[in-house]
Amino acid sequence: MTSPTPPKKISPTIESRDQLIASFAAGEKPIDAWRIGTEHEKFVYALSDHHAPSYEETGGIRDLLKALETYGWRPVVEGGNVIALNGADGSVSLEPAGQFELSGAPLENLHETCAETGRHLEQVKSIGEKFGIGFLGLGMWPDKTRDELPRMPKGRYGIMLRHMPRVGSMGLDMMLRTCTIQVNLDYETEADMAKKFRVGLALQPLATALFANSPFTEGKPNGMLSYRSHIWSDTDPARTGMLPFVFEDGFGYERYADYALDVPMYFVYRDGKYIDAAGLSFRDFLAGNLSVLPGEKPTLDDWTDHLSTAFPEVRLKTFLEMRGADGGPWNRICALPAFWVGLLYDGVALDAAWDLVKDWTIEERQALRDAVPKLGLDAPIAGGRTLRDIAGRVLDIANAGLSARNRLNAGGSNETGFLDPLREVVRSGKVPAQLLLEKYHGAWGGDVSKVYDELRF
Repeated sequence: MTSPTPPKKISPTIESRDQLIASFAAGEKPIDAWRIGTEHEKFVYALSDHHAPSYEETGGIRDLLKALETYGWRPVVEGGNVIALNGADGSVSLEPAGQFELSGAPLENLHETCAETGRHLEQVKSIGEKFGIGFLGLGMWPDKTRDELPRMPKGRYGIMLRHMPRVGSMGLDMMLRTCTIQVNLDYETEADMAKKFRVGLALQPLATALFANSPFTEGKPNGMLSYRSHIWSDTDPARTGMLPFVFEDGFGYERYADYALDVPMYFVYRDGKYIDAAGLSFRDFLAGNLSVLPGEKPTLDDWTDHLSTAFPEVRLKTFLEMRGADGGPWNRICALPAFWVGLLYDGVALDAAWDLVKDWTIEERQALRDAVPKLGLDAPIAGGRTLRDIAGRVLDIANAGLSARNRLNAGGSNETGFLDPLREVVRSGKVPAQLLLEKYHGAWGGDVSKVYDELRF
């Protein structure tokens, strides 16, 4: 969840729905300007007793952020508290319980992406050592209850934490107990956006399976391979899901704008503060009838903020966000953008991926999404098959797409090597969560705390 940065100039007032639609068209870029933006979250914990540090405690989240400034990061302050950092590698922000997120800069290739990831992880590991802090690559806290977790001093999170229990049973878990990896990708035209959106939605359950890494809750197996993905099934139905309308004829910017207009609001950001608008209508805001700001119309910044409060499996802003993967170790942070760049950034690969999924019905896509948190690669797909039956083919398509890009590093290697962790999943037939469960029932002797040593960055 990114934090709004105070605008440097006055954002234009939105007078009509057409301006909302035009905001998506403004994201169109020629192919040579396409970039890769990778976001990844990790849990922060004390090496001594594995507790999640608060913002205020000595050696806690505030001190970690302050220490990162020595690497050239610039603080973002809200209410007198540093709640994020900006720099050449993007931004570092806080999730509601203190999870650290790097929202990486838009980069030209995966070699740069993985180098950026490496710089960030080396920085946080270095400062962590000074404070006795570790960082964990996992999709969900393996042992913490909600009540054991701190809350970060960010205004939007206070509003969301109050609102979540009104609309679903697991929204607080999503905010407090999960971590993800995602990648943000560009599009050339409205038609290109629509095709990428459809492929991204249809194959998002495969990404969830390949990256499934959240099998523990409060110290015990939870019966799922990706409990993080399961949590989204009862977070808030008005702002989550597989968006069946994306597969309808004529889908484009206008239809997504209408969807976003119907997503209930959370807040409005004014003068450095968040105004609680939870459950109110952006359509009313557009008409100047928002009860908490009577007579005032939204700005383009308000629309941008609002778009960030919809949480479907794929999200449209001025780029597309792929949102299905659990948090994980270093090599899988690099593998997630490799998977999607290979499939979506080469025309031949995109066509081949669409051919694989275009005949699936809405019901089959939803059934797959519902099954994959528990079954992983064994989740059924159309034609009496499972995800396991197409996983290798999809990786071959992604590999071909990366080969066709031919983006080489200094040693002459292309980007295909970043898919290796996913090839190993398909080769072994076991997703990451299954390997963790084997260790839990074997070498760990039922002690889930061993995961801190296993998956510490």
